[in-house]
Amino acid sequence: MNPVRRALVSVHDKTGVVDFARGLADLGVEILSTGGTARLLRESGVPVVDVAQVTGFPEMLDGRVKTLHPKVHGGILARRDRPEHMAALEAHGIGRIDLVAVTLYPFEATVATPGVTLDEAVENIDIGGPSMIRGAAKNHASVAVITDT
Repeated sequence: MNPVRRALVSVHDKTGVVDFARGLADLGVEILSTGGTARLLRESGVPVVDVAQVTGFPEMLDGRVKTLHPKVHGGILARRDRPEHMAALEAHGIGRIDLVAVTLYPFEATVATPGVTLDEAVENIDIGGPSMIRGAAKNHASVAVITDT
């Protein structure tokens, strides 16, 4: 595996994420992040780039769309051993993502909560997180994945 130069950190459970991200930053890793995770890291003095800066699109649809973008998934899925993949990244201004750290929305805990509404349950179905985990798994030779699931 190549050195980690760029990481995407997007976690629902923020336990330990500041120390983790600070450790990455101390190693010279550029950290990309979303919403609340980016805000927490920034407030804690950890340098972070909002995913919206990378994609050129704001988070939208009440946070349903944050990382679902070719500039994220292209950076995760591009095979480093295929010159045509690297050329495509270059042609489209997509940076490689070498590490994905994700914790998913707590769907099981949410639906187990007495009185939970259907809307609350539905909003805890994570789409972007599993997509990044699967993308990193598919490109496991080049992308490390860290998750709690």
